[in-house]
Amino acid sequence: MATPVRAQAGLRSCAEVFNHPVGDADRTARHTISEVAAASGLTAHTLRWYERIGLLDPVDRAVGGQRRYSDGDLHRLAFLGRLRLTGMSVADMLKYVDMVRRGEQTYVERRHLLEAQREEVRQRIVDLQATLAVLDHKIDLYAGMIADAAGAPAQCQYHRAEEEQSA
Repeated sequence: MATPVRAQAGLRSCAEVFNHPVGDADRTARHTISEVAAASGLTAHTLRWYERIGLLDPVDRAVGGQRRYSDGDLHRLAFLGRLRLTGMSVADMLKYVDMVRRGEQTYVERRHLLEAQREEVRQRIVDLQATLAVLDHKIDLYAGMIADAAGAPAQCQYHRAEEEQSA
């Protein structure tokens, strides 16, 4: 079986670059919008919107005008995706990207923005853990009620697992 040209050249696929954005990014424009959409889970419409509002730098174009994304674009998209998962607003993501464009003199500002977002994530984790404890309690409660109704021993696995972890 023939080895793909990209693999022979030591180039990673679009999905590989997006899922593992490490090292210096190749700036060669080579990934199509459909490849990037498939790798990132974003729609082509969203990718074009990200470019239009400035989350992405203007994307290179092939001779026919089709967008071609570089590994660097994929690195940024992967990071923006992580920021979105933290609940960061698009406005704050735009602030961050603007700071990146302004260079090294914004390191302190970038750090503060990310530290504030980290604190929000930590608080949300605390809230989610409390919510999970309530759900586990209710599940155990209903398991006990169902067992009582059936005359069988109760299976309260979630509370038991919590007790084992805390012991």
